[in-house]
Amino acid sequence: MPLPRSGPELLERIGQRWRWFAYRVQFHPWTTNELPRILGTIHDYVRLMRLDRPIGIYLLLWPTLWAVWIAGRGKPDAHVLLIFVMGVVLMRSAGCAVNDYADRSFDRHVERTKTRPLAAGRITTLEALILFAVLSLLALMLVLQLNRMTLLWALPGAFLAVTYPFVKRFMSVPQMYLGVAFGWGIPMAFEAQVEYIPRVAWLFLLANVLWVTVYDTLYAMVDRDDDIKIGVRSTAILFGDSDRHIIAVLQGLTLVTLYLAGRILHMTGWYYAGLIAGALFFVYQLWLIRNRDRDACFRAFLNNNYFGMSMFIGILLTYQFRP
Repeated sequence: MPLPRSGPELLERIGQRWRWFAYRVQFHPWTTNELPRILGTIHDYVRLMRLDRPIGIYLLLWPTLWAVWIAGRGKPDAHVLLIFVMGVVLMRSAGCAVNDYADRSFDRHVERTKTRPLAAGRITTLEALILFAVLSLLALMLVLQLNRMTLLWALPGAFLAVTYPFVKRFMSVPQMYLGVAFGWGIPMAFEAQVEYIPRVAWLFLLANVLWVTVYDTLYAMVDRDDDIKIGVRSTAILFGDSDRHIIAVLQGLTLVTLYLAGRILHMTGWYYAGLIAGALFFVYQLWLIRNRDRDACFRAFLNNNYFGMSMFIGILLTYQFRP
């Protein structure tokens, strides 16, 4: 085929090739038969990782950002910040994959979870495990860019993330275990930037354990009736009729712990303004769950995103305007 001699002739030749390609793709049997299946599988992978419901990423991200900002004294290392943000997304996604693998036989009997890809059979257990392995490997590659001690601290964090879905079988307070798993980025953030873990870091970790127990109990209240039937343990079941009162106590302990951490760090009024805003969100959550309505309990769970955000904004503004 002779080469085109002018620009218009070249454009015409490209147009002909594109129309031929578009025609073949439109009517090729592979496209019409396989493409919908491939796109459907991708969507199921997204649902397996809960990327379509990022609330878990937010709840894991906020305490990590608290620690990254405090350890960096308001000016965190950009490279470290990027690694921790990406690590949160990867580890939360990996945690969801292994959680659905562990709960696949239970999820089929729970109204809220029976349509999940693994429970519904749209994804195989092997696919879920491979996805978990790939995500974990990517997270490991991120941690390898940090110092050696941070890598060593990451190992128990990975153990916590992998084992959490299974402790619900025998532990009556799995929410506290989840709190440690979700807060493990706090000591790691200090180790990555200042190369030691101060006592205040453990105070923030304690506050996170209390907070996670609050919002995951709210989450468990949504499924309490189903969990009792299938034998899954949770604080919502353990607390029984005292659930609202115990949640209020845990919220108060969370606020006190964060207040004490602020005193140790000599935080300014911005930090305490964030703490007061968080307290107001806690009060709103207690009002939502007053009748234990399932939808209201779920809204109360989602509202915790604003608690974490309020605390982060308070920390951010404290360092931004610190004299």
